[in-house]
Amino acid sequence: MTFNSSSVPTSADRAPRRLIITGGAGFIGSNFVHYWCQKYPSDRVVVLDALTYAGNLNNLAALENHPSFRFVKGDICDRATVDALLRDESIDTIVHFAAESHVDRSILGPAAFVHTNVVGTFTLLEAFRQHWQSHGQPSYYRFHHISTDEVYGSLGPDDPGFSETTPYMPNSPYSASKAGSDHLVRAYHHTYGLPTLMTNCSNNYGPYHFPEKLIPLMCINILMGKPLPVYGDGQNIRDWLYVGDHCSAVDTVIHRGTPGETYNIGGNNEVKNIDLVHMLCDLMDELAPELPVRPARKLITFVKDRPGHDRRYAIDATKIRTELGWTPAETVAGGLRRTVEWYLANRDWWQPLLSEEYQAYYRQVYA
Repeated sequence: MTFNSSSVPTSADRAPRRLIITGGAGFIGSNFVHYWCQKYPSDRVVVLDALTYAGNLNNLAALENHPSFRFVKGDICDRATVDALLRDESIDTIVHFAAESHVDRSILGPAAFVHTNVVGTFTLLEAFRQHWQSHGQPSYYRFHHISTDEVYGSLGPDDPGFSETTPYMPNSPYSASKAGSDHLVRAYHHTYGLPTLMTNCSNNYGPYHFPEKLIPLMCINILMGKPLPVYGDGQNIRDWLYVGDHCSAVDTVIHRGTPGETYNIGGNNEVKNIDLVHMLCDLMDELAPELPVRPARKLITFVKDRPGHDRRYAIDATKIRTELGWTPAETVAGGLRRTVEWYLANRDWWQPLLSEEYQAYYRQVYA
C-alpha cells in the first residue's frame, strides 16, 4: 500500500512519538495506522477500538508482528481504560478517528451517535488534559480530532466551498453529534490551553471501506447482480477524498499545524452521486468480466431520498494548502480505479461482512 507523503517530515527529521489512534480498526483509522507505521516505524502506535460493526481486526492483520504496534479492544467512553493507556504507554499524541459515522444509521438510532461521538470525545479530552497537565503541559503533545464537512450543513449549487469559518448547521443526528464533539475540542483548547488540532474532511473512499457506504456498496452489489440504490434524483454533490491523501493531510497537520486551529481537507473532486455511480459501473464492466448483469448501469435503482439529505458538500482547502503546503495527490478517476481494483482483489475481506444482520439492515434502509 502506498500513500501520498508530500509535505510531511521523515523519521530522521523528528523525535519518535507515542500515539493512541482511536477507531484504528475502522476504515479511515486503519488506513492511517498503516500509513503511520510505514512512515514512522520507530513510533509507538497503540490502537484503541471497541470493534463495533464497522471495526475489523483484519484491517490491521499485516501489522500483527510490528514491534511498535499494539491493539487494545476498548471503548473510548471507558475512562479507566483510557487513563491506563495514557499512563502505561507514556502517550503524547491522540489521533481521534473513533466515531459512529453513517448518516442512515444515525436516523434509525441516534442515541449511539451521541454516546460515542460526544461522550466519547469528552472522555478522551478530559483524560488527555489531566495526563498532559500531570507531565508539565509539554508543548509537543497533540490531540488531533477528526471531523467531517457535514457539520457545516448544505451548499447551494453556486456557493463557495466550506471554509474553516463557515457557520455550523448540521442537518442529521450524525452531523449534529460531530458538531458537538468539535465544539468540545475547541473549548478544551481555549479553556485549558490543551494543544488540540482539528480537521474537517470531505467524503473519504478507498480500501477497507465498510460495505454500507456508497462506493463499496455499489462495487459489491454489481458483483452480486443486486440493485444499485441511488437516493432521490442522484444529483447530490460530494467532494471525494482518497483515503491515502487524507492520511498525509492529517500527518501534515500534526507536525505543522498550529494548536487550536482547524484545517479543512478536501479532494478537489466534486462529483454528482449519479455520475459517481456511472463511473463505478463502467469501471466494473471493464475490470470484472464475469459480472452477472452487464452493463452494470442496468442495476441502477432510484429510491426514496433520505430525510434531511444535504444537497451539496464542497471543501475550500485554501488554508491547509497555503499555510501547511498540503494538496491531494489523487484524482477521483485514479482513486476510483485503485479502489475498484482493491475490492476485486480482496473478496476474502468483504464477503464475511455480508452477514444476515447486515443484509437485514440493508433491506430496512434501502427498501
